[in-house]
Amino acid sequence: MRPSRIGVNFVLISSLMVTVSAVAYTARTPEKTSSPQHAYPALLAAYHSEELLNTTTSEDSTSGIKEDIPAKYAERYQEWKEEFLSTEAGRSQWNSYQHNDHFTLTITISRDNAEGATTGKYKWNDSGQLVAATITLGSRLDAGYPNPIYFPVMNSLLPVESARTVDGTTLAATKLAHEFGHVNRTSKIDPTLYQLQTKLIPQYNKIFLSNGRNANDPELLQLVQQIGGTPVEIWEDREYWGEANAMLYLRDRVTDESTRCSLFNRIKHSVDLYAKSYEGRFVDIAKTPPIGKLCGWQ
Repeated sequence: MRPSRIGVNFVLISSLMVTVSAVAYTARTPEKTSSPQHAYPALLAAYHSEELLNTTTSEDSTSGIKEDIPAKYAERYQEWKEEFLSTEAGRSQWNSYQHNDHFTLTITISRDNAEGATTGKYKWNDSGQLVAATITLGSRLDAGYPNPIYFPVMNSLLPVESARTVDGTTLAATKLAHEFGHVNRTSKIDPTLYQLQTKLIPQYNKIFLSNGRNANDPELLQLVQQIGGTPVEIWEDREYWGEANAMLYLRDRVTDESTRCSLFNRIKHSVDLYAKSYEGRFVDIAKTPPIGKLCGWQ
């Protein structure tokens, strides 16, 4: 992240996490504005909605994948699921959870935050193993393109005249892949640290907003050491892991080299602008088979 963005983002992420306001997502990239403080909450909350902070645990004793889909959404969900499973990456990840006797992944659909999705309700056992999570998909997941700042992969699917349009079903499957990326990553991290972050981030924000927004406050610096970064850095890291998994899905799904290179070049452009320090996780995907060309990635 560029240093000039860090200070501003401290203020903005604090606003997001303290107010946790529900913001309606609109299908467009962020407009330039002279008041980024007012635009920023929409960048994360609009896609993940207020459940961005939700770590409520689940008590379901079943294992595998539990698809809790309202009947009125069943047909569209099946299309999104089949699209996700049309790739090796999608099938591999789906099967790993479907046949895991020690983990329950619940997938549901809600009309709230219709064009977005969220993953939460994580639960760990006494051994520190992740045993449950819930993915909530919006009822219009096949529409709407998140901003390029935190979602460079999903945003790359935004229709442009110079590139072939990717249909809504593929867009929805890409969003599903992003959420699977969150589950994949959360299963690998230290649960004690994750839960400590959930507990102390609101405390960080409260202090930050009350001390004149001084990020060098000794109390804040101590909290940063405890939770492994600032709130901004923590959320960025989580989102870019989700996006890396979305890119993995698109790598397998888009077989036409010209179309894939067009998408990957757009992803690279956004990563260069907004996520340069996280570039490595995207480069690793660009370099792995079945890609024949790096499409601008080195």
